[in-house]
Amino acid sequence: MTTLIKWTIIGLISFSVSGQTIKNPIGQDIPVEDINAFFDKQMEATGTPGVSLAIINDGKIVYHTVKGYSAPDTPISPKTIFEGASLSKPLFAFFVMQLVEDGVLDLDTPLYTYLPYKDIAHDERYKKITARMVLSHTTGFPNWRNENGRTGLTIDFEPGTQFQYSGEGYQYLALVLQELLKTDPKGLQKRFHKQIAKPFGLDVTRYIPNTKNQKNKAQPFKNNEWLPITNQGKDEFGAAYGVNSEAKDWAKLIIAWMNKEGLSNDGYAELFKKQTALPDDNPNRASGISHLTLGFYNGTFPFGDVYGHGGNNNKRFTSLFFFIPESKWGAVLFTNSGFGEQMGIEFFQYILSVGN
Repeated sequence: MTTLIKWTIIGLISFSVSGQTIKNPIGQDIPVEDINAFFDKQMEATGTPGVSLAIINDGKIVYHTVKGYSAPDTPISPKTIFEGASLSKPLFAFFVMQLVEDGVLDLDTPLYTYLPYKDIAHDERYKKITARMVLSHTTGFPNWRNENGRTGLTIDFEPGTQFQYSGEGYQYLALVLQELLKTDPKGLQKRFHKQIAKPFGLDVTRYIPNTKNQKNKAQPFKNNEWLPITNQGKDEFGAAYGVNSEAKDWAKLIIAWMNKEGLSNDGYAELFKKQTALPDDNPNRASGISHLTLGFYNGTFPFGDVYGHGGNNNKRFTSLFFFIPESKWGAVLFTNSGFGEQMGIEFFQYILSVGN
């Protein structure tokens, strides 16, 4: 147990009182006290200082809690903001699909016809890359150009032929949108706010943080120490990594997706269609996740199709959400530690095991 943080768990519970229960994905009742105890134990075991969690039953938020600390001696609050990391990707895919339906771009038109990309112009194969390939991770780009000893952007295989997770593709597509909309990163944030944040009542979810986000942002906790708050993403629309949010705001998004708001039925069919099969050795396979849609991970279970995504910004902030449209069940978890994805997966497994 670290000496750098107090481990008295502070819970600010909304929608939960003693004796209340929530439903798990297969309709069984789980006492709220059991969920609180699960996360208290997980936070203690992993050294996670702060958690923001929401659970959805029948398309409504039935449980919302924040626990722990956002900074040394500062209790977390419902206003605390977290970096969502790669949760940015499915939300960006949804944004892109809205622009597809608006006629701004086409999923299968090579992106270079909209915006030539000098960073990869040395490899003619990039001229085959489309928005669909970006959103389903089949561009051939690495995750990031500077990882594993790389010194620039490369293409590792023929675009469209296999899976390779890539943030670089998302950032290229964001540049394409800026070109098509004749705007800059801040202008793209304004378009996102107009098309998604405002209509869905998102109070704090942003790709480019504003003063309010920064004021309420949690400090990350990594390797047994508090790290300073950064202003990551202020000069770039981080389609792959930049979203800031918290659990209640993100739960509103999940509900909108389950209710098929913001897109036509055909648009949602395209968004959630299985696009890419994960390789057999992909670690997500162990959790029953088998495919990528446009931006979402997907697995088919006896109780329905599950969609979701995790987020990890260098183990400073980690997060996970998942939902089941058929039963309108969902959950989302944000943390200011490196254990949020692991904690979310274990929570999903835990609630499914209750009563079995």
